[in-house]
Amino acid sequence: MNKLPVIIDCDPGLDDAVMLMLAHGSGQLDIRAVTISAGNQTQEKTMLNALKVLSLIGATDIPVYHGAENPLFRELIADGVVHGESGLDGPSLPIPDMRPQPENAIQGIASVLAASETSVTIVPTGPLTNIATFLLAYPHLKPKIARISLMGGGIFRGNMTPLAEFNIYTDPEAAAIVFKSGVPITMCGLDVTHKALVFQKDIELLRALGNQTGKVAADLMDFFSIYYRENRVELNGGAALHDPCAIAWLLNPGIFSTKSCYVDVETKGELTRGATVVDFYNTLHREPNVTVAYDLDRDAFIDMLFNAIKALP
Repeated sequence: MNKLPVIIDCDPGLDDAVMLMLAHGSGQLDIRAVTISAGNQTQEKTMLNALKVLSLIGATDIPVYHGAENPLFRELIADGVVHGESGLDGPSLPIPDMRPQPENAIQGIASVLAASETSVTIVPTGPLTNIATFLLAYPHLKPKIARISLMGGGIFRGNMTPLAEFNIYTDPEAAAIVFKSGVPITMCGLDVTHKALVFQKDIELLRALGNQTGKVAADLMDFFSIYYRENRVELNGGAALHDPCAIAWLLNPGIFSTKSCYVDVETKGELTRGATVVDFYNTLHREPNVTVAYDLDRDAFIDMLFNAIKALP
């Protein structure tokens, strides 16, 4: 089987950890690099979390690169509520047995793309600072990007403001650069990720798998679920697994409902900073630039997660 070459840009983060488990455990992706963004926590913490997760799942041969410490023009808003003070509260994770590369994320992405004989898909699941900086610094390598499959934004809802989702809100200027880049984009925003729900029965089934990764996944979902049960009562006890959606779409786009839309990012609005303005009903009659996911088959999504995690140590 020919594996799809990808670069993952993430800010672990509880759901980023599950995303990495899905990506590696699926066996369908050739993960050429993992680059780290600040977002769910500071760069120092998200890097340590990434190394811990990759060590846990036996992915120590993947090069990992430090990314930007802060958004392009704004102060970092590190979330200590949903993901805890470490960014990965809940499970007990091993001391990492790998180190980051000496080059930074931008250099890492450039070296992977330059060396690749085929185009590479980039999967960002945090703020888009690293990706925007790369696009500005290495415009000649943009044709080597097959697609950007990202978690971020929303069509009709936000979670930082009524209209803005965390990743885009954290660095809206970077997001605007990415969405205007001309690279094919798939956007898994809150409209679809709030349907990628994990319930307590799913968590117990993960724990019952009997492997270490299944136990860690269950423990982190237990912690993750506390916030959702207290603050997102409309989800009826489910916790939204946002970041794995960006990987799941690559593995099986058929379980998603999508629509091609024109999307831009609001960077200046007093009430709308970081909103992804999705022309869902083609009001502007502009050329679509994004494949927007808005629904998914939850059972198929959960089965995909279980099978991937079951294949890990």
